[in-house]
Amino acid sequence: MHSQSSSSIRWPSIFFLATLLANPAFASLPMVDFSRMGQVGLAGAFAGLSLFNNATTVTFDPSVSSLLARTGEGALTTLGTTNAGGSIQSGCAINEIFYFAGSFSSIGNTSVSASNIASYTPSSGVFAALGSNGPNGPIYSLYCDASTSQLWVGGYFTSPGSSVAIWNTKSNSWSAPPFKGFIGDGGEVFSITSNASESSLFFAGSFLTSFAANATALNNTNNPNIPYSPGATPFSSSLVPVPLEGAQILGQPSSSNPQFSNISNILCPAGPDGPGNTWLAANGNGAVITVRDFSSINAYGVRLGNTFQSGFGTTTFSVTSIPDNTVQTLSYVNPSTGQNMTCTNACPLSTDSSILYQDFIFTAPVTLTGIQITLSGWTGEAPGLHMLQLLSSGAFASSNGNMKSCFSPNPSNTTSTDQWTTKDAVTNIPATLQTVLVSTVAVGTSPSQAPSFTWQPYVSASGQYDVYLVIPGCADFQDCPLRTSVQVTVFPGGGSQPWVSTVSQQVQSDTTTLVYSGPIVPSSTDFVTTISMTLANNPEGTGQDGQYELVAGNVALVLTSANVASAVGSGSSGSNTASSSQHGFGFFEWPLSSSASIDATGTIPNTSETSLDMISIDLYNALGATTSTTTSVTAVAQHPSGTVYLGGNFQLISGSTSGVSNIVAFKSGSFISLPNNGLNGPVTSIVLSGNELYVGGSFTDTSTASTQGKLNGVAIYDISSNSWKTMGAGVNSVVNSLALANGQIVVAGNFTEALNSSAAGAPVGGLATWNISTGSWVNSGGFVVGNMTFIGNGTLPVSGQKQTQFVAGNVRTMAEYGSSGLVMLSSGGSTGPLVTPMGIQLTSSVANVSSPATVTKRHSHVRRGPSAWISHLNIGTLFTRQSATSSVLPPSPPAPAPAVLAGAFWTNISTSHQVAIIGGNFSFSSSSTTSSAVAIYDPIASSISALAGAQINGVVRAVYVDQKQQLFVGGEFNLTGTSANGLALYDLSAQQWDTSSMQPLQPSAGSSVIVHSITSSMYKSDAVIVAGSFAQAGSVSCQAICLFDTTLNQWSSLGSGIQGDISSVSYAGNNQEILIAAGSITLLGGSTTNVAQYNFANSTWAPIGNSAEIPGPVTAVTVNNGNSSSIFAAGRTADGSSPFMMFWDGVSWSSVGSSLQGTTNISQLVMVPLLNTHSANSIIESDRMLMISGALSDSSFGSASSVLFDGSSFIPFMATVTAQGALGSISSLFYSLANFSFTQQQFLATGIVILISIAIAAGVVFLLALIGILWTLLSRRDDRVAKYNASDDDDDDNSLQHRPSSLLEHINAATRTTILGAPGPLIMAGAEKDEAARKATIAESDPFGPDGSNYLRAETPSDAVVGTMAAEEEFTRPAHARYSFDGTGEGELPLTAGLEVEVLDDRDVAWWYTRNPQTGQEGVVPAAYLY
Repeated sequence: MHSQSSSSIRWPSIFFLATLLANPAFASLPMVDFSRMGQVGLAGAFAGLSLFNNATTVTFDPSVSSLLARTGEGALTTLGTTNAGGSIQSGCAINEIFYFAGSFSSIGNTSVSASNIASYTPSSGVFAALGSNGPNGPIYSLYCDASTSQLWVGGYFTSPGSSVAIWNTKSNSWSAPPFKGFIGDGGEVFSITSNASESSLFFAGSFLTSFAANATALNNTNNPNIPYSPGATPFSSSLVPVPLEGAQILGQPSSSNPQFSNISNILCPAGPDGPGNTWLAANGNGAVITVRDFSSINAYGVRLGNTFQSGFGTTTFSVTSIPDNTVQTLSYVNPSTGQNMTCTNACPLSTDSSILYQDFIFTAPVTLTGIQITLSGWTGEAPGLHMLQLLSSGAFASSNGNMKSCFSPNPSNTTSTDQWTTKDAVTNIPATLQTVLVSTVAVGTSPSQAPSFTWQPYVSASGQYDVYLVIPGCADFQDCPLRTSVQVTVFPGGGSQPWVSTVSQQVQSDTTTLVYSGPIVPSSTDFVTTISMTLANNPEGTGQDGQYELVAGNVALVLTSANVASAVGSGSSGSNTASSSQHGFGFFEWPLSSSASIDATGTIPNTSETSLDMISIDLYNALGATTSTTTSVTAVAQHPSGTVYLGGNFQLISGSTSGVSNIVAFKSGSFISLPNNGLNGPVTSIVLSGNELYVGGSFTDTSTASTQGKLNGVAIYDISSNSWKTMGAGVNSVVNSLALANGQIVVAGNFTEALNSSAAGAPVGGLATWNISTGSWVNSGGFVVGNMTFIGNGTLPVSGQKQTQFVAGNVRTMAEYGSSGLVMLSSGGSTGPLVTPMGIQLTSSVANVSSPATVTKRHSHVRRGPSAWISHLNIGTLFTRQSATSSVLPPSPPAPAPAVLAGAFWTNISTSHQVAIIGGNFSFSSSSTTSSAVAIYDPIASSISALAGAQINGVVRAVYVDQKQQLFVGGEFNLTGTSANGLALYDLSAQQWDTSSMQPLQPSAGSSVIVHSITSSMYKSDAVIVAGSFAQAGSVSCQAICLFDTTLNQWSSLGSGIQGDISSVSYAGNNQEILIAAGSITLLGGSTTNVAQYNFANSTWAPIGNSAEIPGPVTAVTVNNGNSSSIFAAGRTADGSSPFMMFWDGVSWSSVGSSLQGTTNISQLVMVPLLNTHSANSIIESDRMLMISGALSDSSFGSASSVLFDGSSFIPFMATVTAQGALGSISSLFYSLANFSFTQQQFLATGIVILISIAIAAGVVFLLALIGILWTLLSRRDDRVAKYNASDDDDDDNSLQHRPSSLLEHINAATRTTILGAPGPLIMAGAEKDEAARKATIAESDPFGPDGSNYLRAETPSDAVVGTMAAEEEFTRPAHARYSFDGTGEGELPLTAGLEVEVLDDRDVAWWYTRNPQTGQEGVVPAAYLY
């Protein structure tokens, strides 16, 4: 959207290298198997993250305009750029092609020549120019009309049209619009949008129009207050609806749905067709709607609007007048053909949803007291209506009170002088009562001194009217002697002279007397037609008792023609004098169905003028008839109710909306001000969502500063409540464009932060997303830094998929995924892992706040692997050292807020969700409370919550959850109201801080406590190891590293302790019995080292290798799968000049990072498993890689935040950026499974496993049959030798008395003997061999054979017997242990009562195969022990 004025953020004119070429040895990214690590989170100091693209290098030049694609989830991809100095302002889609425009000469990576407009085909990725004779100037707005395959273009150009042109996508040709275009003032078109029914286009900008004042009928409707419908005519739209709010209305039978059963809702619906605005009949029935007003009504027809609710709609109906019970003959316009039609008993009602309503006119005005509408035909379940109005004969005014008509800005009115009293009489119409006003005057009184009465009827449209004065008959009122004659004066306006007539009120029965016939000007804020009555100059009669009586009844205006022969003024200008033309500004409506050809650069005939063209005339007048090139309308939207909202850069100085700024509404034929006189800055974009109008621009508040400055760049106008609402506190600079998609408002502009309600800023670059349902800022999915000029929807999505979008602007840098410091990772393909950004926005403002909302009770599910470290950005002091020979830790890499520096997973029992507990340098809002430094994030619900109680003041760098649901939080902070210093304990079960179980850490003199690492070892499962920079824990002297016993709640030192500082901890050994500590360490005896090991078994410290081989303090360390002869360490040299990365092979340290450049800071090292393999070498096995994270720079790949190391080369993996566009950093990869296998399992296909199983089973059956036959033969031979003894026979078993006659009998006999009798010698021999084999297997197990840890993972046909028909994929479900189970048997898993496990296979009724998510151990357990 074009903006006339805006503030700007000036970026350096440099190229920013977002991603660089990866190592050419890899055609695709290594496939990391994150699924084996459980849930995986990636934390750091970044606002955006991208995976490396190994094919191309992407650079961004802020002097060009970039076009980006945005997926339904928000991920961004660069498509192409314009020439230097180019800009993209607008876009839209027709079918599968996206069109975009602005001011440029080329587009795309191959620089396709295109003059200001081009197309992009997503399926092929091809840019193309649109012809050779397109607009010769900048383009600001596009509108795609898919129904006609036309692209409407608006801007500032002279060819093919004047600031408006049309591109035909079928003929591939340009043409001028049928109205030629616009000129005057700026001569620019900034917006092209459709009306609510998409039947006409609204053009807005800075231009002038001129309408002929020949007072001919307006196009399609003669009433500017009524929304256009093809089912109306200029005549019918001029008829003012009769107010029926006081009438009795019944609809029978009615729907049982309460949202559609109130018949009164359709008299003047408050909103579009739907609940609360529509009436439906009972299913399967026709319906009768009866309206009784119990007073005399002069009616000319009915207005009916069909319902288009799914499964409902009226097709035919009839109208009967009350009280004469006459079925009326109706005339109407066929909305499809435009032909005049008539009907009586089965009048058709259109089922076309584009037809808002239809008007049905009686053959002549009918005096009645009510109507009955019979809905005789319907579609779907039942008939229904969205609108029902009784049309008057033209206009009216009653002497005894007037109600507001539907679509009218105000009701008719009356005024009087002297005293008037009410008088009632029964009329000649059954069941009606007539009430009039009367006033007495002394005989002989002059007319100027006599009482007077004036009617001010609301007249909706210009036309030829007959005005009648209704004179109540004196017989009914029994006041004939008092009656006299009156003088009636009619002021019709429009330059016509007043009509004066004398009317006798000495009539026996009700009489209507014509008092005027001619043109009448519609009502406005400045003029209204009046009919005045007073005593005649020569009164009739002698009066009674010296008094005359004047009687005031009603006036009726009967429309005779909607075409006015004499000139009339504007409905809002108030002019009642003729003029040659009327000027308009900044707005023009063009019906898409119009076949007219006019010249809008000259005088527009009224035959082509629409009702809403009054907007431009009224706007011109409201601007004081003085406009300039800076005054403009830049955005327009129409609500389904018909109200039109206009935003731009203007100040209204005349009329009823004088003082309104930058946004105004046009409703019921006149301008109305929005609350607080609009906004205090220009509006650039408007988006309508239901009854909420979203507004973007360069404002900060309403014109009267009613929101305390919380409408920064964006605002919501609530149509229902007529009030402004905030979007948090807005954004921190100008908004250029808005778009609605997927239940979100996407905001593009020249800002960097989205502000929450407390004005805390979350980094969003130039693209922010507002969730409509939650009413909050959410993650945009992608991240971009720059001045974004356009956001718009792409092609329509496939069913079930989300809407894609396109974004354009001057990009400084971009990331595929936007997230404030945290993303979730899962296994992907060769293109990299699947990345899910954090769904909420963290902010940078950290302050002391009140207690936040609590969290519910959860079950512990933790990681015990290495903990990452990254220091706080603002550290001003160095650590106090106790050894002169030890060096200090290097300066920490920047971690500007918001940054997430550490995380741990934990299962929430109440939701069964595995949540991430994150810590760092950030703040966030939860339950109207601002919290900081630590949070609980639920990736499934995309929600965040705070820890209850006191707040952390500082930065968190380590978090850990033990088996007792205790959360250890470490870093550099204090806890309000407690003695905690750098370390705090939180009880997740009780949802409170535990301030009594753990004594606080104490710093060395002149320094502060900093905790870098919190871990535990399987060797000591009841202990937590805390490491960092501190002197002692409680009263225990344990510098830099200390053990906390979670059972005894006591601190103890590790062996003889150390001196120095520790930055990172890892573990080695099969049971993690060796602790590896890295940093700057001095051991007992004074020897210094940077990597040391502690043996839990003998409580001793020892250096790892020759300390001289490591050039400086270590900031990150990891052990390769517990192998103490495979350790990686990284840090910076002692002088801080350069980074290093070393490898320990069990003998010596060697450098493996010589190509790392001086700006590199490594925060974490961690081994990750692969789905594929790499070439094996002596450093890293082929099934894994080392993931190096931080802020990395290397001569081979440039800059990155994470790289993978295969033992020989670096493969760039991820790049991050900060909110300011600088290179970000990754601090920690954390995961839920503490122990996982790197060995890649090879699974047989399910079909093959089934075939092998069938073959083995068949072989076993055949073997059993053969053994049975042989055993039977041997038994019979022995029987023949032995002497027969009948007493030895078993009466119940005669199987040995007969020779088996078939194979089945042989099998039966053998099986029976085998099962019931004593086993034969062959079976005994086999059993002895099996037992011997089993014992041999126990004595020397095959490490690669099937066991409890790889149950159902058949690697060979023999393994398939154990795990028959294993699925190719594992499907798990949670369960809990009902009882404890020792699990000492081979392949069994031990249980403790209440433990949560994951069921991997439950096909056996007795034993289930499970996994302990805390340890990663797998095995079988009794099924009955689980629930």
